[in-house]
Amino acid sequence: MNCNQCEQTFRQTACVTSPGTCGKDEDMHSLQELLIYGLKGMAAYAHHARRLGQSDAEVSAFMEEALFATMTNVNFDMDSLLELCLRCGQMNLKVMEMLDRGHVETFGQPAPATVKEGTQAGPGILVTGHDLLDLWDLLKQVEGTDIKVYTHGEMLPAHMYPKLHNHPNLAGHFGGAWQMQKREFDQFPGPVLATTNCVLIPPASYRDRLFTTRATAVPQGQRITHEDFSAVIEAARRCAPCVDQPKGESTVGFHHSVLLSHADTLVEAVKAGKISRFFVIGGCDGAAKGRNYFSDYAEATPDDSFILTLGCGKYRIRDQEYGEHLGFPRLLDMGQCNDAYGAIRVALALAEAFECEVNELPLSLVISWFEQKAVAVFLTLLSLNVKGITLGPNPPAFVSPNVFALLQERYDLKLTGSDPQGDAARAVATT
Repeated sequence: MNCNQCEQTFRQTACVTSPGTCGKDEDMHSLQELLIYGLKGMAAYAHHARRLGQSDAEVSAFMEEALFATMTNVNFDMDSLLELCLRCGQMNLKVMEMLDRGHVETFGQPAPATVKEGTQAGPGILVTGHDLLDLWDLLKQVEGTDIKVYTHGEMLPAHMYPKLHNHPNLAGHFGGAWQMQKREFDQFPGPVLATTNCVLIPPASYRDRLFTTRATAVPQGQRITHEDFSAVIEAARRCAPCVDQPKGESTVGFHHSVLLSHADTLVEAVKAGKISRFFVIGGCDGAAKGRNYFSDYAEATPDDSFILTLGCGKYRIRDQEYGEHLGFPRLLDMGQCNDAYGAIRVALALAEAFECEVNELPLSLVISWFEQKAVAVFLTLLSLNVKGITLGPNPPAFVSPNVFALLQERYDLKLTGSDPQGDAARAVATT
């Protein structure tokens, strides 16, 4: 299955709920599906957090209750199912906060960091996915050797944590978003370690050097269910070494704590008319047509605005040149999709500083969605009553027309269209 088929499959999910809930009851089925997808995304975040020593009994209890509500002949009430969806968003906010705390306590206070892109001469290992603890365990096991470790995809934000960035064996970053991995993993000569979701079934060209961890697995793959990466290290010795092929540098690390340390400066600049708007452009990327909307939109943002980005959706916009404004890069990379909590924290802090609601801020959210984590974050935003979100490139197919119309009416939800430049201009005009 290629990337386009993957995306199409997710958008066209089959009915899996109670007999008799299809047809005239498709709206109830739609809310059940929305809840299930949100729970899946939240479970992924909770799993990452638990591995870092962070858990919460209330979150676990809610997940049990919510899954129970989707069973056969349990809940046939639209209002209570929508309430559960919004509670899922509230619980997901708590989970993302736990994950953020776990990352900071384990890997240090984030800071902007310059990352070398490309490869260096010598044996190398490429790490993709989201699990920073796997990356850390691997780095400890190659310490003192000449093996270089590179991040890929959503692992790029690992460089903002000093404990990881300063490790002598972390050499830099290679590649882009997950849907490019078949070409990029084929080009990388060493073993690839896939730590979480967004791994594709490998072709024969690199199948024997792809390793996965725990729940992540592929047919005929080499799965590691513990923290011993000796098999990956041995493969790095057997494989051809990387060549010296630098591809420039990038800057990451604008964690919410970094931005909030400059909150007074940013607030005063807005009041003085020096910042026209903040744009949150990012989310989950995919391969289907229509995602160029986000790159075109970002390119159309004015020079006196800032773009906050996170998730693999950043790869749609990060290769453009945006310049600087007020001493900051205009494009501020806040981290993984796991770091969506940070954008919410910044928005809430700015609203408090301006003594207004989030919906009254000079802030636009232009979000690309693809998989279940994006649904969980989407529900979190709705649970906070955030309105005016632009979502795309397609409406979720598991959300029925009636439910989608309800969400549009309550939350002024918009879909990406064919005029990103005009949409960006209209957003600034409303400031």
